[in-house]
Amino acid sequence: MTGPKTGATTEEQQPVIAAPEGGGVGELLGRLGGLRERVGELVDRRAVGDPTAGDPLRGLYLSEEAVRHHLLAGAGTGSATDGPGPAAGAGLAALASRLRLSEFDAAVLLVALAPDLDRSFEPLYGYLNDDVSRRRATVGLALELCGASAHEAAARARFHSSAPLRAYGLLDVEEPERPFLSRSLRVPDRLLAHLLGDDTPDAALHGHLRPLPPPLPADGDEGLVRLLADRLRDGGPLTFYLREHREGDGLAAIASALDAAGVRALRFTGPDDRVPDLLREARLGGRAVVVSGLPDQPAALIGLLADASDDVTVLLTDARPYDPHWSTHDPLVLDAPRRRAGGTATWATALAAAPLSFDLAATVAPYRLGGERVARAARAAVALAEFEGGPVTAEHVRLAARQQSASGLERHARRIRPDVGWDDLVLPERPLTQLHELALRARHRDRVLGDWRLSAGGGRGRGVLGLFAGESGTGKTLSAEVVAAELGLDLYVVQLSSVVDKYVGETEKNLERIFSEADRTDAVLLFDEADAVFGKRSEVKDAHDKYANMESAYLLQRLESFDGIALLTTNLRANIDEAFTRRLDLVVDFPFPDAGQRLALWRHGLVHVPCAEGIDPGPLARDFELAGGSIRSAVVTAAYLAAGRDEPVGDGDLLEGARREYRKAGRLVPGEANW
Repeated sequence: MTGPKTGATTEEQQPVIAAPEGGGVGELLGRLGGLRERVGELVDRRAVGDPTAGDPLRGLYLSEEAVRHHLLAGAGTGSATDGPGPAAGAGLAALASRLRLSEFDAAVLLVALAPDLDRSFEPLYGYLNDDVSRRRATVGLALELCGASAHEAAARARFHSSAPLRAYGLLDVEEPERPFLSRSLRVPDRLLAHLLGDDTPDAALHGHLRPLPPPLPADGDEGLVRLLADRLRDGGPLTFYLREHREGDGLAAIASALDAAGVRALRFTGPDDRVPDLLREARLGGRAVVVSGLPDQPAALIGLLADASDDVTVLLTDARPYDPHWSTHDPLVLDAPRRRAGGTATWATALAAAPLSFDLAATVAPYRLGGERVARAARAAVALAEFEGGPVTAEHVRLAARQQSASGLERHARRIRPDVGWDDLVLPERPLTQLHELALRARHRDRVLGDWRLSAGGGRGRGVLGLFAGESGTGKTLSAEVVAAELGLDLYVVQLSSVVDKYVGETEKNLERIFSEADRTDAVLLFDEADAVFGKRSEVKDAHDKYANMESAYLLQRLESFDGIALLTTNLRANIDEAFTRRLDLVVDFPFPDAGQRLALWRHGLVHVPCAEGIDPGPLARDFELAGGSIRSAVVTAAYLAAGRDEPVGDGDLLEGARREYRKAGRLVPGEANW
């Protein structure tokens, strides 16, 4: 499709309505004065030799004296000195220059909009149309007033749907059932409002325009943003498609580039049928168009926007790769820079008005929010602090950031809001050190794998993967919750019942949904009892083995491209495929607690429980070999027994709790002689 026709028509069609000096409303009113003179000349020509001049019925339409009266009465309203002055309004000449309209097009627009700006033109147009009820200009009248012949094909073509005036939505040619020269001309209200200085967007776009994210410092790769800003600053329309790896990355880059280039833009979120109104608004204000998050079937939207790429800058961003079938006018396709975790400068700018007494860099290190969501999270943190009547704290920032990271993971996983800390862990030094290292990796992965270029390449992500191996009850799930709490993130425990499917290929689809959602969410993903999904591949003996191995192969590939934080737990480390183990950052072994650790676990479990004086869990720790989870269950049993008597927990209650845990496990209860 070619663009609208531009330029002048013929020398005979150059306008006879001169443009006055200046611009804005003053220029528009000055042009109306010239148009009024032209109308007067046309009235004089019509009156000469008019056989109905003395007809007594002529007054039913409009007498010549009445026409003269309207010409004189309105002569004073078209002065360039009337109105708010030359500085107000956009100016017809400026609009014509920006949209590369011919002088003939500008004159036609003036003829069409005159009745909307000055009521005295209505009866004059009715007289010239030989129909007092038709108070708007017609195609024939516009041609005559602009000094063009009705027989000139080039002049008539300026009213075609592909010509600039109609293609840009600046002129409506109504009544298609009438002969061409008798069709009425109407200028959209939005154009007239723009010429008078009203910058309010078209009412048809209400609810379909959203503000761009605030211009915040870029924390990622600024190279693409700088190049895009340079192109925007150079002027001239262009069309870009930024593919974003994570939601918000492309929009953040576009907002930064537009701000650096000083270019205003309209961010559109409406349906296809509002695109003509959008493009007209962009042309009137000389703005770019930004669309983020394309619809499921974007071909129609992109096609309409691409057809306007000759005069409107269009910036598109989405997570999907660009499909050439969407449009015959291919945009320049680029990858949006990844949003780095942390983004301290962005957060500092958003929280500039709030005094901070905590380490902001350490607090926001795990979050990869775009500039828009950072601003929203900052506002939420300030609101939380004001609600509590105190200063903004790290907990306020973490809570607000987690709210902005909420996603659809809850459809596939159970969310846990961490409410534990390092003091809740009773572990040997080695696994405890590894857990701290895991949190360290999550905080600094962008620096190590990105800035220092230590990523293995091959499309590998910057995720952090860990395996927790140990017997049931040794603290694996609790440790995952502690790591999530340290990072200020939510913990999502994947429900295997929502993942594993008996139909071939469905398990992989379910896992892909989880990984894709986790990629764009700041959260810790926990695969409990991971050997059910990440088990060893086996020798192919039948179709079941083949498809089971395909599932494992998919998981191996997906883990390599994963960008989030995923933890796996297993009671049987030997069941995990070695290929999975090689892709893990850390493997943390959780040993069965010895007597000293068991005593610490008993005491930790009783911290908040009312206990009888002189209670001593030492013998229990020595004689009952229980893991941490079983010790907690024993303490809960003892607490219920004591609560039933309305007494503090005593040694007997703890002993009964320990015995019940042994019986649940099918083990022989130690003899009661020592008690």
